[in-house]
Amino acid sequence: MVINNNFEFFYWPNPDTDMSDLYVDSVTKSFGIRQILTDIFITCKKGEIVGLLGRNGAGKSTLLKIIFGSMAADYKYIRIGNQQINGLYDNRALINYLPQNGFMPTHLKVSSIIALFCDKTNADLIIANEHIRPLIDKRTKQLSGGEKRLIEILLIVHSNAKYILIDEPFNGIAPIYKEEIKNLIKEQSKIKGFIITDHDYRNIIDIASRIILIHDGGTKEIKTQNELQYWGYIPEVVCRP
Repeated sequence: MVINNNFEFFYWPNPDTDMSDLYVDSVTKSFGIRQILTDIFITCKKGEIVGLLGRNGAGKSTLLKIIFGSMAADYKYIRIGNQQINGLYDNRALINYLPQNGFMPTHLKVSSIIALFCDKTNADLIIANEHIRPLIDKRTKQLSGGEKRLIEILLIVHSNAKYILIDEPFNGIAPIYKEEIKNLIKEQSKIKGFIITDHDYRNIIDIASRIILIHDGGTKEIKTQNELQYWGYIPEVVCRP
């Protein structure tokens, strides 16, 4: 396995100074006697793409659901600016979440789903997408898994929420779509904050301004690929000279 060891994370500056940062602290979560998250701390602000990494079962999806409010935590402290977020009711228009599993109804046409989930400006942007135009009159059940995922990503990324949480966005996505999705997320990160996880860390490294690793129930901020190796997330690699 040959990987360039000298990757860098790029930051798109945030011009806003309205104290609207997402702040997540002291999250704990157990399932029965097994404690998955023990002391999670993570922040995000508009202008950032935070990559969330961790081994299978580390609690990445669990954490995103807790931040969104669709899963209860044993304990959590979450706020955006001065507003504390205790559940789904509190995060209206603030946080949107794309789970690993699809959320679109199967009986509606794609055009109806876009109109249902988006305001007119964002709906027009999605409909104008060259990959979406041929699918407009199809029902969700007629789409391939990759087509469904692409539409879901566009719906979430183009939503009006300040913070977007995306779980495994590139899973099942054709290579032809991946670069377009990465570019879209980078563009939208100028006005929003993103927390994204993916099973292939290279997809995350491509677009992240910061990397957070969940390890033994806590969080580690990662600066270099060597640190991913140190914490056992990836094996030792042969580096290009």
